[in-house]
Amino acid sequence: MATRPKKLTHVDAANRPRMVDVSAKPPTRRTAIAEAIVEFPEAAAKLLSSGGLRTNKGPVVETAIIAGVMAAKRTHELIPFCHPLALEDCQVRIEMRDARQLRIECEVSVTGRTGVEMEALTGASVAALTVYDMTKALSHGIVIRSTRLIEKTGGRKDYRASR
Repeated sequence: MATRPKKLTHVDAANRPRMVDVSAKPPTRRTAIAEAIVEFPEAAAKLLSSGGLRTNKGPVVETAIIAGVMAAKRTHELIPFCHPLALEDCQVRIEMRDARQLRIECEVSVTGRTGVEMEALTGASVAALTVYDMTKALSHGIVIRSTRLIEKTGGRKDYRASR
């Protein structure tokens, strides 16, 4: 017997898009962690590292952190059916994963009726886009890879990606 696909929450009975009504849900502590990987061609990675992760546009990591936090806070303005949330915390961490890759992690938390997965994913994505923008003069061969949800807690069920 085939399993039925889960019902999409942002579509009503007549198959029209809608925002989900979360008013009946109890507020709970909700967190989400997302990551994005930025991979540089070897020559660009060497130039970036030798410059202390700075370019003519400024400090790459610090600027990407600020951009990621700003984006997470404004997710509802970018994603049509996201609820506006008063985020209680948003941390963007960026580290060199190896000689050619930066790992960006965005962790977001709120006490509310809906999760913050989209905020974490948006923060990680915009931080990665900011890294690209600030380093594209080194190479247009930079690739943003593997933007994904790592973990979420709160709400109906928790989630943790396999690493």
